[in-house]
Amino acid sequence: MRQILLIIIGLSSLTVAQTPRFIKVNGVVIDSKTTLEWQDDYSDIDNGGDIKYATWTEAIDYCEALSLNGKDDWRLPNKNELLSIVDYSREYPSLSSIFENNARYCHCYWTSTTYAVSTDSAWSISFRYGETSFRNKNDNNYVRCVRGGQ
Repeated sequence: MRQILLIIIGLSSLTVAQTPRFIKVNGVVIDSKTTLEWQDDYSDIDNGGDIKYATWTEAIDYCEALSLNGKDDWRLPNKNELLSIVDYSREYPSLSSIFENNARYCHCYWTSTTYAVSTDSAWSISFRYGETSFRNKNDNNYVRCVRGGQ
């Protein structure tokens, strides 16, 4: 019985294929774990090739108006979605290297999640180390849109 178990374990490790967590296609990073698709292309005309930096309301509007890779159902990610791409083994940025476009300084990105204690604020994620904070919705933060999920 012990020998059979060892053989089965050995075979199962041979048949498991390693799929990369993130795949990039036409400026979009696809997360095979969550199936979410993330914006990594900021070449749209209104942004001049820079990562969008905006108030919370402007961030929501920007994502809803975004057309990327032939898709137009983009939105601002919620807190849990944005946290799902944090790589705590990295810093500056704490993201997979497949994400080519990242904010240089604060690395703070808006989420669509309002801060419950003060509805004038919303959660943001910093990709310096993957920390969370809340900011006034009239402040500016960077924007990374998502599609799928929910």
